[in-house]
Amino acid sequence: MSSSSFSSSSFASSSLPDAGSALVAHGWDEGWGDAFGPYGDEGLLPGRVVRVDRGRCDVVTGDGTVRADTAFVTPHDPLRVVCTGDWVAVDPEGASPRYVRTLLPRRTAFVRSTSSKRSEGQILAANVDHAVIAVSLAAELDLARIERFLALAWESGAQPVVVLTKADLVPDPVTLAHLVQDVETSAPGVPVLTVSARDGAGLDVLTAVVAGGTSVLIGQSGAGKSTLANALLGEDVMDVRAIRDVDGKGRHTTTTRNLLALPGGGVLIDTPGLRGVGLWDAGSGVGQVFSEIEEFAEGCRFHDCAHESEPGCAVLEAIGTGALAERRLESYRKLLRENRRIVAKTDARLRAEIRKDWKRKGAMGRAAMEAKRGGRPL
Repeated sequence: MSSSSFSSSSFASSSLPDAGSALVAHGWDEGWGDAFGPYGDEGLLPGRVVRVDRGRCDVVTGDGTVRADTAFVTPHDPLRVVCTGDWVAVDPEGASPRYVRTLLPRRTAFVRSTSSKRSEGQILAANVDHAVIAVSLAAELDLARIERFLALAWESGAQPVVVLTKADLVPDPVTLAHLVQDVETSAPGVPVLTVSARDGAGLDVLTAVVAGGTSVLIGQSGAGKSTLANALLGEDVMDVRAIRDVDGKGRHTTTTRNLLALPGGGVLIDTPGLRGVGLWDAGSGVGQVFSEIEEFAEGCRFHDCAHESEPGCAVLEAIGTGALAERRLESYRKLLRENRRIVAKTDARLRAEIRKDWKRKGAMGRAAMEAKRGGRPL
């Protein structure tokens, strides 16, 4: 069967022709077949982007992987550019040059803010089912950073999974159990797995998790992402280098985002190590990471309680009784402030509200100081 003879109905079928098996292995299903239907009528081919590089991308199709130009899918909005994990409609064989003509609507998107001052979002991966957050046990746990990753993961629409890598470096089971408990406390509702790529411990559980759909592997440099990816793939596909002895940090061995089919089913998107993990309109994600705080907040006397010094604050009461760690509240406040600043940069109404709030707090502060001075004006 030639590539141009594929119809949208044949791709949506549960029994695909042999030539379509590459698409099935990369996550194709009936929903994508329905979304692609109109483009099949135009003679275009369905495919999934497995790598993007300098205005061109590699797209896996029913006939194999093709190289295509992205000129038609490079808008000014950085969140709408083609990304690893996208499903696309691409020119059929014989077109020269070959172009990606359109992107199919994304189901999920993992987005962070750029480290630049331009207030832009950067999409790291598209159509992801699981966000696997790799955290190395070779270094002290940074729970605040884990919470930041989790906020982005929840906001993306994917199910987060925290994987504590290099578990062989913590041979004492009691110590390891305490570390897992610390992370579980900071990641309510999220599976926390311990894995050692060196001796294979825990890989069977992680393999079962990622077998069901598309997973993106994220984390800092040195977290062992590439080693973990190779262990899941069963071969050395990703370059691996030792971490630096000076500071224990890793080098960027992965420089692009690559989508790879796993032998046990599912696909994996490996990403470069992330030094900056800025939030991007992740308010609901932050709320999900700190769900216990928001549950306590429902018992506050005032619906707009800031959990600072208000009477009848159920959150502060929870800290007083030990039901809530103060570190969690501080992390919650910090991420909410950061997220609000990011949103305000693109939302004039919210900017005005923030300025109004600043003025209100400033007036309250001045009034308090004046009261301390016995009513004398400052």
